[in-house]
Amino acid sequence: MSGVDRIVKARLAMLTVTDGKARAVGETPQSRLNSLDQFRGYTVAAMFAVNFLGGYAATPALLRHHNTWCSFADMVMPQFFFAAGMALRLVMLRETRHHGRAAALHRGLRRGLALMVLGFVWYGPRGFETWERLSTASGFDITRNVFLTSAFQALTHIGATSLWVLPVIAGSVRSRLLWMLASAGLHAGLSYAIWYKTLFIWGVIDGGPLGFLTWALPFLAGSLALDAVRGNASVPQASQASLAAGDGEPQSAADSSVASLGKPRSPLNVILWGAAALMAMGYGLACFTGGGTLAAPPFVHPWHPADMWTMSQKAGSVSYLAFSAGFSLAIFAFFHWWSDLRGRSTTLFADLGRNALAAYLIHSVVMNGTEHLGPRTSPLWWAVCLSTVGFLLSWAFTRWLNERKIFLRL
Repeated sequence: MSGVDRIVKARLAMLTVTDGKARAVGETPQSRLNSLDQFRGYTVAAMFAVNFLGGYAATPALLRHHNTWCSFADMVMPQFFFAAGMALRLVMLRETRHHGRAAALHRGLRRGLALMVLGFVWYGPRGFETWERLSTASGFDITRNVFLTSAFQALTHIGATSLWVLPVIAGSVRSRLLWMLASAGLHAGLSYAIWYKTLFIWGVIDGGPLGFLTWALPFLAGSLALDAVRGNASVPQASQASLAAGDGEPQSAADSSVASLGKPRSPLNVILWGAAALMAMGYGLACFTGGGTLAAPPFVHPWHPADMWTMSQKAGSVSYLAFSAGFSLAIFAFFHWWSDLRGRSTTLFADLGRNALAAYLIHSVVMNGTEHLGPRTSPLWWAVCLSTVGFLLSWAFTRWLNERKIFLRL
């Protein structure tokens, strides 16, 4: 067995299934990758804050969403994709090892479709408040309103993006980087040709039905972060077939991305350099605005008109998702240092991170109730009080489910 093959086999052997979750061999539940749970919990908590507060006019601009510039609130959703990318790569590597590549892809396909169906049902269509409007609508209008606009929000986007990256999520670093570049380039080309104008005419949310092309950037960035903290466990196709057949030993040499595993690097440094590169790339692309200008940096109200290069969550622009992928990497770097290296954690983030899907659904229901007590024109003190109540209720219900071991997962 060659040295590279031993590395691949050792990294694959690190992944196993315990109580339905992927853990390293010999790990206890407490010693698993806590940084992912803490990062995901922080993201859910940030979502609570910006969603509960975002509907009030008195809320600071940084905590509200905008169509023409990038606020802190716009950084939250990409972090869910980042966490989903880490989790999907971990699951796909595990299932490829135990069941083979075809079975792993089939299960990944079912998960992605199930999440999209849940999204369509949860968000639902809009624009047909009366029977007259529905009965006179064209087939295209019905299809657009039911499937392509209001129904394409967070859950639907995560499902669609997981399907888009499925061919490469368990692959090499090179294949995922190329997929990111190709996806970004395709989105930019379509936006230039027709999509940027169309998405505003349709009134889409978070990039609409073509958003998966750019949401793939934070999604795959998350998978690369997993490699950094746990080692690149990608398997060449011939090796996957051998493992699936029960040989227990890869038969072909790994590619250069796996061979580089023999060179020790600090995971924290790798993540931080990647974060800096992606954020610089995102801002650099934003400077193509208006044919080339010094664009307003993120979190700053722009002094120039918006176009397809502007960082915009509504448009799902390449600049926005490239920058937010880097921002997600930077936030995860902190939790890697805080949780994995220093062994620290917070109860709030642990509770929310363990049951993120349930927390998301619960907060949506709670928010529907609190909105009736908080008009948009409410003063800031009332907005903060009502949002705090909603936040604590959502946390309490999520914790209640956790204590009873009720976890919502697809």
